[in-house]
Amino acid sequence: MTPKVLFVDDDPNILAAYQRQLRKQYEIDTALAGDRGLEAVAKTGPYGVIVSDLKMPGMNGIQFLSRVREMAPDSVRIMLTGFAEVQTAIDAVNEGNIFRFLTKPCPPEVLSRALDMGLEQYRLITAERELLEQTLKGSIKVLTQILSLLNPEAFGRASRLSRYAREIGLVMKFPGLWQLETAAMLSQIGFIMLPEEALKKIYHGQQLTPEETQLLDMHPFIASDLLKNIPRLEEIAKIIAYQEKHFDGTGLPVDEVHREDIPLGARILKVALDFDTLQTAGDSKSRAIAQLQQRPGWYDPKVLTALEAVIWIEGKYQVKVIPLEELQDSMILDDDVWTKTGTLLLAKGQEVNQLIRRRLHDFAQNVGIKEPLQVLIPLREKL
Repeated sequence: MTPKVLFVDDDPNILAAYQRQLRKQYEIDTALAGDRGLEAVAKTGPYGVIVSDLKMPGMNGIQFLSRVREMAPDSVRIMLTGFAEVQTAIDAVNEGNIFRFLTKPCPPEVLSRALDMGLEQYRLITAERELLEQTLKGSIKVLTQILSLLNPEAFGRASRLSRYAREIGLVMKFPGLWQLETAAMLSQIGFIMLPEEALKKIYHGQQLTPEETQLLDMHPFIASDLLKNIPRLEEIAKIIAYQEKHFDGTGLPVDEVHREDIPLGARILKVALDFDTLQTAGDSKSRAIAQLQQRPGWYDPKVLTALEAVIWIEGKYQVKVIPLEELQDSMILDDDVWTKTGTLLLAKGQEVNQLIRRRLHDFAQNVGIKEPLQVLIPLREKL
């Protein structure tokens, strides 16, 4: 689909002239003044190019395009004005990150050329972003698949953490929920450096040797250092680095960061981690929450409150035993899944998705898995 162009001006006659001159070449929308322009960006965007007049009552063009930059950063912004002062042009470029600065009266061929270049710039921006997003998703998928193959228990825990973190984030209206879910999913990547014997002790709540404890303390930093090298995962790497930090500033890493200075994602992840550890050791959900509440200074109280809300919601599940053929997305594994040869495939607590179902079907055909499967089914969904 051809990207649209938005013209914003306080003179309806000028807007009508743009429509007449350019409607055969471009898909054009117009807005009378800045406030209506912002409304158009919010409701009828995205726009490939946004052209604004400078001198408008209430909100001038620089202010308008600065707001547009926040709302629609991919849109290419062009300033069109009859006031060609040098300082005005400088301010427009600096504050609104303007692609072109044109003066009135602007010959149609000059305006068309600027629009063509702006639309091409928009295509380049969006294509680059889409490529980066695909590369990012591919990198995350590879890392999680490596974890699932090398350490099913760690992958199972990461899946449970991702689900808890997402639900807590929804309750708390966490901005950028994908970062939180991804941080939880990748939080256990550092465990691939731990010996298998130490991992079994961790997941069964057994005592570690001093050497094993030292390796365990390092795993968040191993994961964080790995992810810092991947574009757009810097914030996720920071969340993972602080996943064991206590709200009062104690814990790891040892630094001055405490309370709200700790990334909110890390505060959520810390609660999810310790809650999962207590549950894995055999505590009920209510007892696990009670134990978390008895650790003063460890957790953000708002996150604990959100966890209680999540657990109340999760109480609305039905336990069901089903064959593999009936397994569906959004179900939650309520027991470990093993091959018939005694290999752990998936740890309990994972939310079923297409990748998990495909993997189970592949193993069922080639090796065989122990059936039936015990799952949790949300009562709010009809299956």
